[in-house]
Amino acid sequence: MKKYILDLKVTENLRLHTNYVLLKFTTVDGSSLPPMAPGQFAEVRVDGSPTTFLRRPISINYIDMDNNELWLLIQLVGDGTKKLSTVSPGQTVNMVLPLGNTFTIPEDKASQLILIGGGIGTAPMLYLGYELKQQGYNPIFLLGARSATDILQLKEFKTLGDVFITTEDGTLGEKGYVTQHSVLIENKFDKIYTCGPKPMMMAIAKYAKTHNIDCEVSLENNMACGVGACLCCVEKTTEGHICVCKEGPIFNINKLLWQI
Repeated sequence: MKKYILDLKVTENLRLHTNYVLLKFTTVDGSSLPPMAPGQFAEVRVDGSPTTFLRRPISINYIDMDNNELWLLIQLVGDGTKKLSTVSPGQTVNMVLPLGNTFTIPEDKASQLILIGGGIGTAPMLYLGYELKQQGYNPIFLLGARSATDILQLKEFKTLGDVFITTEDGTLGEKGYVTQHSVLIENKFDKIYTCGPKPMMMAIAKYAKTHNIDCEVSLENNMACGVGACLCCVEKTTEGHICVCKEGPIFNINKLLWQI
């Protein structure tokens, strides 16, 4: 898929939580956004931050076709993302996109699919869920977070399919971790897609292998360049050491050398 270096105009900056903002962008000249697929990401330049020299990799959260908007869900974790969160409507932000590969979709429309996201890892699950719905699938979502206030974009997820929730403190949904949710105990799934903290993804990968379920994960290794040049995001796989930004970030768990 062709890559672009674009200045995109901010249309909206929404503070969803103390530590999360949703930024919406469109093209400066009114042209259509380039094609982008679920699981891909953008390398976003951060201007005006004296401590931020490299672009920040941000998952594509959603593409609003009706409004020609790209959505990026951003967690405020350092100077770069905190500075990025201050942009205002009308300002432009430079990005390289779309980068990385995409999720694979089974041929059988009757396949039972579950999309599991933890924390900021719910971001790519929204666009994936939308694409699955558009193609005639009935995705199920399982969202996990520390507490009810950390569950993001619940309204948007509910428009795409059934949503189940776990919170560590029990303030919303079932108490515990996503791998403990009853939806996994009471149903048989054909495929799992997941993104979130690595320990969570490893636990889901172990569950998938134990139950012989096909599973794809979206890795969140440090991706400084986005094109496989800096070697910051190398992951050990069955094919050797490969760059997550170029060969991923989506991997089938059978390709990863995780000790699970």
